[in-house]
Amino acid sequence: MQKQPPCANNFSSPRRKVKGIDLFSGAGGFSLGAIRAGVDIVGALEINKKAALTYSKNIKRFNGKSVPIINGDILPIEPSEALASWELTEGECDIIIGGPPCQGFSSHRIKDSGVDDPRNMLLCRYFDYVKKIRPRVFLVENVPGLLWPRHSTYLKKFYDMGESAEYELYPPVILNACDFGVPQNRRRVFILGVDKSRPINIVWPPQATHVSPSLSEESRNGRPLWKNAGEVFYSASENDPNNINMNHSEQLIELFKRTPINGGSRSDSGRVLKCHEGYSGHSDVYGRIDPSKPGPTMTTACINPSKGRFVHPIENHGITLRQAARLQTFPEDFFFEGGLIAGGEQIGNAVPVLLAEAILNNIIQCFD
Repeated sequence: MQKQPPCANNFSSPRRKVKGIDLFSGAGGFSLGAIRAGVDIVGALEINKKAALTYSKNIKRFNGKSVPIINGDILPIEPSEALASWELTEGECDIIIGGPPCQGFSSHRIKDSGVDDPRNMLLCRYFDYVKKIRPRVFLVENVPGLLWPRHSTYLKKFYDMGESAEYELYPPVILNACDFGVPQNRRRVFILGVDKSRPINIVWPPQATHVSPSLSEESRNGRPLWKNAGEVFYSASENDPNNINMNHSEQLIELFKRTPINGGSRSDSGRVLKCHEGYSGHSDVYGRIDPSKPGPTMTTACINPSKGRFVHPIENHGITLRQAARLQTFPEDFFFEGGLIAGGEQIGNAVPVLLAEAILNNIIQCFD
């Protein structure tokens, strides 16, 4: 298996002074991708204390300076207060990025659950900040469930707010991280907005940088193939605090031993719980990752084999935090604070670094 990390720490200085703010920043995947694309991140906001600590400890090393991060709830914090904390004025920021918490829009919600989830309003709160800060461009990331008819009220309100504030909002697009050099099958919605008074000449959505091996040589147009999950399962440093996995019971370890290597599922192991009887869904739980394909979507429970296909390809345990972080293309020297569960949540919530970099490169290069 490959011996080098998929996201090397070879950051270059920004090609221009483009200032950015990251709302709902989490641990910093979106910010790190922006920095790699040449954005000077000058402010961030995140409600989770452990994620904010991870952000503040790591991003300053890659950004070349500390980034003032507000650790608090965006709802009661007025945009003017945030600007003061970041020592910014209206119009000084070029781009706002962010992924409002997506649980209310999640595909795991059954029937109409999530429709009145108060977290859905965070999408509109995001735009309250856009309207006050007045960036040239903003970019929203969320789960595909945002586009479901049951959530159309929130999406329409967001677009109406953009129109009234003189922003051109492009139609939402679904991008898969594996098409942009991330060794993971991860589909997410992106919404791009541009100030009508300062337009940019952009091709949207961005063209994939990597392609499926099923495409013909001519269709590939010289682009490399998808990266597979097997690239992340090499040894980590002995001193890596994130090189940890869940402790499993002897019963689970025996289950993993019976699960065929390189992609075996729980059905192959003979494990059938009462909740599985007569039910064909959730077939990925307790399954092994197939190293010959892009990895499964990293969720907030990505270190827990009972929540998805998160068992090591050949070893008898769940994946480590470091392996999950590699699947999200975080560099080896990016460390997550708060322990195993908190670290898994931060990794699962993050925008993959290389995906963020590719998208923002496509945007920033269109600035004057």
